[in-house]
Amino acid sequence: MAGKISEGSGDLDENSEINVTPFIDVMLVLLIIFMVAAPLATVDMKVDLPQSGARPAPRDDKPVFITLKSDLTLAIGNEETAREAFSAELDRITGANKDTRVLLRADRLVDYGELMAVMNLIQRAGYSKIALVGLEAAPAR
Repeated sequence: MAGKISEGSGDLDENSEINVTPFIDVMLVLLIIFMVAAPLATVDMKVDLPQSGARPAPRDDKPVFITLKSDLTLAIGNEETAREAFSAELDRITGANKDTRVLLRADRLVDYGELMAVMNLIQRAGYSKIALVGLEAAPAR
């Protein structure tokens, strides 16, 4: 219980207001403790993962390559194709078989957004089996 001194009278009146200063002090201390302890709770472990011994997937007899060049032109196989005629040309080459796996390769300088636009173009044509092509690099040792 706290008392407050009023001017002009000699007696102490009761103060029913809550003093929040100790509460704020305790909360700030707890906040600092959790801010320091939270990063220590995360685990950052370096793991040297083993190499895969799985055999590569068998290649198709006649793979369908779609190439996105650095100047953003599209080619199906070795023939350049306009984006407007892309779906029809892809259907012609695959025989309209929508289960055909399409191999997509893009120049290193192509923006990720452009690559996604071509993937969306392939999906809108009805082909859902899209594989990205890259160069195999020697494993780092």
